Amino acid sequence: MTQPLLIAKSGETELNLLARMANRHGLIAGATGTGKTVTLQTLAEHFSRIGVPVFMADVKGDLSGMGLAGGGNAKVEARVAQLNLQEFSYTASPVTFWDVFGTKGHPVRTTITELGPLLLSRMLNLNDVQAGVLTVVFKIADDQGMLLLDLKDLRAMLQHASEHAADYIGTYGTISAASVGAVQRSLLQLEHEGAEKLFGEPALNLDDFRQTDSQGRGMINILAADTLYNSPRVYATLLLWLLSELFERLPEAGDLDKPKLVFFFDEAHLLFNDAPNALLDKIEQVVRLIRSKGVGVYFVSQNPLDIPDVVLGQLGNRVQHALRAFTPRDQKAVRAAAETFRANPGVDVATVITELGVGEALVSFLDDHGRPTPVERAFVCPPQSRIGPATDAERNQLISSSVLFGHYEKSLDRESAYEILKRRAEQAPEQADGEQGFDWGGLFGAGRGQETSKQTGRPRDTMLETVAKSAARTIGSELGRQVLRGVLGSILGGKRRR
Repeated sequence: MTQPLLIAKSGETELNLLARMANRHGLIAGATGTGKTVTLQTLAEHFSRIGVPVFMADVKGDLSGMGLAGGGNAKVEARVAQLNLQEFSYTASPVTFWDVFGTKGHPVRTTITELGPLLLSRMLNLNDVQAGVLTVVFKIADDQGMLLLDLKDLRAMLQHASEHAADYIGTYGTISAASVGAVQRSLLQLEHEGAEKLFGEPALNLDDFRQTDSQGRGMINILAADTLYNSPRVYATLLLWLLSELFERLPEAGDLDKPKLVFFFDEAHLLFNDAPNALLDKIEQVVRLIRSKGVGVYFVSQNPLDIPDVVLGQLGNRVQHALRAFTPRDQKAVRAAAETFRANPGVDVATVITELGVGEALVSFLDDHGRPTPVERAFVCPPQSRIGPATDAERNQLISSSVLFGHYEKSLDRESAYEILKRRAEQAPEQADGEQGFDWGGLFGAGRGQETSKQTGRPRDTMLETVAKSAARTIGSELGRQVLRGVLGSILGGKRRR
């Protein structure tokens, strides 16, 4: 059985996180500057040392130093002496850097199809009508076997759906040109924010998050989010998509000695701000059920009130740093935080929570029966890796030495909706010219008294000719669609890339 993880000490009392309870999720909360980032770093190192991979987003750029050994920090040395940590030694952690923009880590990409209409609507801030139109466009693309890989695919599909709205109304309902225009404008805004780099191939293989190094330590995956954070909806939606994909793809695991993966969601309030009820239901479902897949989720936030009650109730392991009670909302947060801990007669939580120093916290972990332990006031153990950012040269060295280097760096652009629709548009005039040049009159017989000379102009079609042309176009277009679906289906083996 895996040894308990020493996270904090209260005098001589060790506060350990049990590895087999780590997938019961957790919360790291506290005001700015109280030590949340260092606590996150300490937790991640402990998980890595027992062979558990970790994913975290580096919002402030402070976590890149985890790939380097610590040392030379007087505050860390003082805390080591204060807590009498006999076996403490400075050690670098195994890290893999990721970056949507591809400058501070391996590029992170997904496809429009994999993100899906619900999360994309959230990212684009669409209303219900616009989200409905987007869902219809996804359905049309699926039914016609056309992949939506990047933003140009989605733009082309939106334009196609708008131009052929009358053809689709009977099967899919009304496709409003105004709603399509609103979605297109939102896509332009998304592209302006740089999010077009998020969509494309090669798409992220989530198995690359679950690697270990040669010593059996879990890889710490660090997403550079200091730039991405400027687009909060994109940031929150990306992390939710990653969590949802893990939930969908991992098999049921039951109770394990340690998690398969631990996922830290920093600045968690961005996930819940203005989220529609359908999305909140999805988040609550994922958090509640992903434990059975062996994944632990730890939310990091300034205020416990940022987390909805249905989610907060799932977070069994808690490290609460200081809160400030300057406003009525702050005072409410202090009371709420105090009420969520299992009472300890020796700790007045509501008072202590405003008096905690940097690196000091109220700590309560689950015991071996899954019950919260009584809250303790304690000091968090310092991390063994460097506190603070790595230099650009150090980061680049770590990136280039990664086993993944070179795989995600080169983008791919295979045939998808944009190319298919473009080819159709180019072929349409040629097909029209071909129809005009065909001697339908010779096939079915010219009408009595029909003029055929160029001087008299093109004669009016007889009824028989009109029916024949319509039938030929219908047969040709339907056959083309069936062939296209068949080819794509045989190549891709389904509607989604796996």
